[in-house]
Amino acid sequence: MNKKLGFKLLILVLVTIAGLTAFYNHKEATSLNTKQFVQSTTPTLFFHGFGSSSNAENHMTEAAKKAGVTQTIITANVSKNGQVSLLGEIQKGAINPIIKVNYEDNRNADYAQDGKYATAVIRKLKETYGFDKMNLVGHSMGNMSILFYMLENGQDEKLPELQKQVNIANHVNGLEGRDLPEDLRILDDQTGQPSAMSQTYQKLLGLREVYPQEQVDVLNIYGDFKNESDGSVLNTSSRSLKYLLVENAKSYQEKKITGQLAQHSQLHENPEVDELLIDFLWKK
Repeated sequence: MNKKLGFKLLILVLVTIAGLTAFYNHKEATSLNTKQFVQSTTPTLFFHGFGSSSNAENHMTEAAKKAGVTQTIITANVSKNGQVSLLGEIQKGAINPIIKVNYEDNRNADYAQDGKYATAVIRKLKETYGFDKMNLVGHSMGNMSILFYMLENGQDEKLPELQKQVNIANHVNGLEGRDLPEDLRILDDQTGQPSAMSQTYQKLLGLREVYPQEQVDVLNIYGDFKNESDGSVLNTSSRSLKYLLVENAKSYQEKKITGQLAQHSQLHENPEVDELLIDFLWKK
């Protein structure tokens, strides 16, 4: 009888310890780090790449949550007809909320249409929560959503004001094996002017006219996996972004990532990228 009682007590103690450990680990992972990060209600939207989904954003967004940036992550799903559904809720006063954007029409290389999907998401968030400022993060084709959104709405004062923009693995001046201009190189490191321009890039030249003046801080992250390419995008294509934005941006910086996790689809699974994002977007 005593042995049975002792065994039950042991089980109870172990379960209690496990429960308390899980509770404190969860509390530590989701509590806000008010000393290190800004305490703002400005949302940050993450846009995934071609053929992907909001799952591709998990590594980055969970890293932010674990660091104590935010406790709030929701998903905005965009149907193929452009209807937006918000999965989850942003409580009033939520600090640094994150929205993972998911496109059902995730293989649409019509970048203007991708920009319209982004517009639909941002309008929905504005209508639902009244946000007047925002940050935008894109990986691969997600950058095209952001850039074409800005091309159409960069001067629209009815939409949230863009504060910070992060471009990861952008292919603004073409993809290898597809629309990459021949003999592409950067002619001027100061301006970022490329030696040649793809058709898509030529359309985006309009950003030089409509991108907000002295408003947006821009971070351009690209990977040098091998031979000055991330395996899908030449560094010169990614770096061509500078010419479109630098004259108008409040600040503009580039970060080159190297190593195995500099490969195109691995950049959003890279702890170094996580750290760059967190520091750029939210660090005091």
